[in-house]
Amino acid sequence: MRFLIIRKADEETEAGALPTPALFDAMMRYNGEMMDAGILVSGDGLRPSRDGARVSFRDGVPTVTDGPFTEAKELIAGFSIIDVPSKEDAIAWIRRWPVEDANGNARIEIRPLYEPGDFGEEFTAEWLAQEERLRARAGTPRG
Repeated sequence: MRFLIIRKADEETEAGALPTPALFDAMMRYNGEMMDAGILVSGDGLRPSRDGARVSFRDGVPTVTDGPFTEAKELIAGFSIIDVPSKEDAIAWIRRWPVEDANGNARIEIRPLYEPGDFGEEFTAEWLAQEERLRARAGTPRG
């Protein structure tokens, strides 16, 4: 099962604070362990919301709002995608999150990604083939 690991933003990440050398080393070790275990699919940190934008639709009409956004507890500082056998395995990996992050106060959310089998018979072989062609073009094979 693939899971999206969401590292929630906080005041430091929204201020654009870069990782300390200790945090950078700890995250590199942690990500290396996940790579060695064969579970890390991808991951990156995100710049502060001030560098982003939101696009909202009402009746199909887009409205663009530039950052920053004030709801820090709803913002994301980074993400990883891991491929593990179960939610319990995902939680076990997150329990090992480096304590150097956010002075030991990081907030992490774990969300399973949909897989073709989740859609039942409605997800036809034709749709699956189309998705695989799109993923191949994008260079992002299914986990």
